[in-house]
Amino acid sequence: MWRKKYAAKYINNCNLSSESGWSAAWEKGNSVLQVFCLHIVEYIDWRKSGWLLLVVCLAFPAFANCSSISKPYFAFSTGASQAYQKAIELRFVEARTLLAQLKHSEPDNHLIYLVENYVDFFTIFLDENEQEFRSLEHNKDKRLELIAQGDRNSPYFLYAQAEIKLQWALSRLKFEEYFSALMEIRSAYKLLTKNQKRFPNFVANKKSLGILHALVGTIPDSYRWGVKLLGGMDGTIEQGRGEIEEVLDHAKDHPFIFEEETRVIYALLMLHLGNQQETAWQVISSPKLNPQKNPLATFVLANVAMHSGKNEEVIRLLENRPLDPAFHPFPYLDYMLGLAKLYRLDVDADQYFKKYLTNFRGRNYIKEAYQKLAWWSLLQGNAGEYRRFIKQCKQKGAAVIGGDKQALKEATSGVMPDPILLRARLLFDGGYHRRALEQLRSHSVDQFATIGQQLEYTYRLGRITHRMGQWADAIEFYGQTIEKGREYKFYFACNAALQMGLVYEQQGKRELARQSYKECLRLRPDEYQNSLHQKAKAGLNRLDN
Repeated sequence: MWRKKYAAKYINNCNLSSESGWSAAWEKGNSVLQVFCLHIVEYIDWRKSGWLLLVVCLAFPAFANCSSISKPYFAFSTGASQAYQKAIELRFVEARTLLAQLKHSEPDNHLIYLVENYVDFFTIFLDENEQEFRSLEHNKDKRLELIAQGDRNSPYFLYAQAEIKLQWALSRLKFEEYFSALMEIRSAYKLLTKNQKRFPNFVANKKSLGILHALVGTIPDSYRWGVKLLGGMDGTIEQGRGEIEEVLDHAKDHPFIFEEETRVIYALLMLHLGNQQETAWQVISSPKLNPQKNPLATFVLANVAMHSGKNEEVIRLLENRPLDPAFHPFPYLDYMLGLAKLYRLDVDADQYFKKYLTNFRGRNYIKEAYQKLAWWSLLQGNAGEYRRFIKQCKQKGAAVIGGDKQALKEATSGVMPDPILLRARLLFDGGYHRRALEQLRSHSVDQFATIGQQLEYTYRLGRITHRMGQWADAIEFYGQTIEKGREYKFYFACNAALQMGLVYEQQGKRELARQSYKECLRLRPDEYQNSLHQKAKAGLNRLDN
């Protein structure tokens, strides 16, 4: 409540209709706005729901017939289409060559500048090189100025501007420029909303608005006042899902270049906000998304498979990914392969984490990679190597995203994980539920010395039996975890309440599910609070619709 009062004290003194007014609000009420910004960036995680916003930036309009369009114009000509395809396949050298040719052969096609921005966006997002980011940043305003000279009667006029702003917003989040990113998201949302009123049948617009509406719908009530500060952004998960389904329905009967990207968005909504892993996998498993010809497709499929308990599929996809030097480097795929192999307890998992650390020049997942190397060493019986790697976890990389923060917390705690619980955790995360259960069933809760280990023991039994469909056992173990862990800051009780709500929801016990989700929202753990609360709120939204 103090945050709302603090904000209200200054809002009336700031003209929020102008950027200077927003800057004043930021300076006067920075504690309030920065808290909201940190909530947003915490939610946008590369592997999880942050991929949702990334996919928004992959949006692209359908083919247009430019034969009768007067200058200047927006058109997806054959050349522009080819350049776009090269960009999303991460063939940046070829994309830039095509774009340079198009500037001579189609100088009045202003859609070229949007395609050009995709290349910069993916370069920044994959490399995380701040110097490169600063070097490319000046291109944004130039492109927006050129697009503003285009055909104002085209649905692409406002749409292209909004997409460029969304791409730069996401790029800025990589470098913790939260306020600038939120300003650009706010501006993009307004442009898309205006464009929707002018061109209600322009399907690409619904795709972008759909994902923004769904993301806004996950923001907890305690931050809703912050959304109002963002210029009236509003929406629900169901609204966003419905809009994206409209786009997919349209694509069934009409040529639509953006069909597969829309499928990606829909699959990730089902995965992260709808708790429908199998549906997500079915949606994304399309022959049009070829992981052997596109590293980005490899990432998307492996990401959904990893969150759907299909670890063998993850390993297969990543081991067969395209390695042609024509593709821009994508070191994170090595990190993912190392993680998948660690889930299977493979003895060669360390090679891929080391490869990632050698080749990646950014700052995210560095701490996590060292943590995973420490875990691997511990499981090999080498406590000395565990301590060496966990020390490097403290010293290297940044602690911006949730996983790196959690890794740093373990490193600074000085507490070494219990190998039994660690094996069960990794096997569960990989979908090897029976092996994980065998690890725990051969021990009892009394064998673990600390309250944290005892809570983790019952929590992991709940997670495993839940995933195996043994719902009565899962509810019992979750209940034990909540009862014993409610007063502690570990995340086990909070997630147990969330998972219990999912069990009850699946059983059709709506009131018990609602009570469990509310219990999750009452608990405030030191780790994963934002993501757990967002999922609980998504559950309540599903029950209320």
